[in-house]
Amino acid sequence: MFCFVEVDVAPGGLFWWVAAGVLVVLELLSGTFYLLMIALGCVAAAIAHIAGATADVQFAVAAVVALAAVFVLRRSRFGRRPRKEASKNPDVNLDIGQTLTVPAWNQRRARVNYRGAQWDVELAPGEPEDAQFYEITELRGSCLVVGAKQSARHHAKPL
Repeated sequence: MFCFVEVDVAPGGLFWWVAAGVLVVLELLSGTFYLLMIALGCVAAAIAHIAGATADVQFAVAAVVALAAVFVLRRSRFGRRPRKEASKNPDVNLDIGQTLTVPAWNQRRARVNYRGAQWDVELAPGEPEDAQFYEITELRGSCLVVGAKQSARHHAKPL
């Protein structure tokens, strides 16, 4: 009594092309490459649709290609961001990169007034004790690790 007719609601794999386009736009907003890899899976499924594959094969192709692309991305240098220690990361600790003066050193350690409080300061290895300004390079608990700040005139190029 019932007649089932297979209707192609997305001629030319339009669903897959639209999905790939949406993923590329979202990728531009996110700044990672992962959505782009999934979009590659959608493009592969669209090509499979054009080749005459059934819907289940198209979904399988999309999944396999997307997973393979994500796997390759994770193995590449673009898939990993180098992680910094929180004690040295200026994105985590806003004191990193700030400048201070140290009036006197005692065995590469000192006590200074910074941000309205007394702080322990330790000179980083290889840094001179006779600099005028010091830059905070690391924070270990309540101890600031500093290095000599290079003055702007040392970096100026002769005309």
